[in-house]
Amino acid sequence: MRVLVTGAAGFIGHHVSARLLARGDTVIAVDNLDPSGDVALKRARLARLRGLPGAEALGFHAVDVTDGPALRSVFERERPERVVHLAARVGVRATGKSAHGYLEANVTGFLHVLERACAQGVEHLVYASSSSVYGAGTPPPFHEGAAADQPLSFYAATKRADELMAHVYSHQHALPTSGLRFFTVYGPWGRPDMAPMLFLRALREGRPIDLYGEGRMRRDFTHVDDVAEAVLRVLDRPPAGTPPYRLLNVGRGEPVALRDFLAVLERHLGTRAVLNPLPAQPGEMEATWADPGALERETGFRARISVEEGLARLVAWALQQSTP
Repeated sequence: MRVLVTGAAGFIGHHVSARLLARGDTVIAVDNLDPSGDVALKRARLARLRGLPGAEALGFHAVDVTDGPALRSVFERERPERVVHLAARVGVRATGKSAHGYLEANVTGFLHVLERACAQGVEHLVYASSSSVYGAGTPPPFHEGAAADQPLSFYAATKRADELMAHVYSHQHALPTSGLRFFTVYGPWGRPDMAPMLFLRALREGRPIDLYGEGRMRRDFTHVDDVAEAVLRVLDRPPAGTPPYRLLNVGRGEPVALRDFLAVLERHLGTRAVLNPLPAQPGEMEATWADPGALERETGFRARISVEEGLARLVAWALQQSTP
């Protein structure tokens, strides 16, 4: 297939693109290399993609999804059959400081993708949502039919808006859409601002770790290899309902306390953390816990990489990166 991947230089986008190339698909990579993130890391991810077997089927466009005319040009020139939309301004903690930027990237940008997917007659649009949409008042484990109308962060509100917009386009234009609610993704080439990478770097450098919520918060940590596999499984199976629209959790269904997650990482690195316990920050959910049943019923796949195995893979990758 010809698959357009937005945010292809991002954490999940990089892994999804690598898997698409490995199975012989053409990847139309779109990323604006947003300086609000680690640009050097994004360029390193792109360099890795260009060095993989099958990379001759990779094309890259330095385009911002908020630039409607530029995005239109890419769609018209490349004519993708399917789209994986992962470009976004991410993170629940920073949104209060730059809400307009989140609105532009996550809502306006997604609107442009929806418009272009409709105009191009795309067979299936898979897009990133977030476990944060469940917000307050949702009893665990979270299932897709639960209310998602009490977001605790502006980021969560933008992702819920995306889901509602996708429903409109599926209903009015019969555009097949699948929204994936990702649960705390971690693994090699991860975002340096997320807890797993912050913990890993601080442990290796012997620096204190700021442990928000005093480590009691629980997260449904999901390894990026499981997430990438889920994206491809969903991409290959457009929704068949009327309207052709669905939401799916992508998580293991086994929440782990941050302290316990950190203890596994300490064991794999053979070191002990110096902790700086802090209160939970505004916008943080006390716990995330996926009900993964719908994904398994739809695709036959369920995330299975344990935290023990996932952190072993992460540590092995990190040690390899620092080897001359």
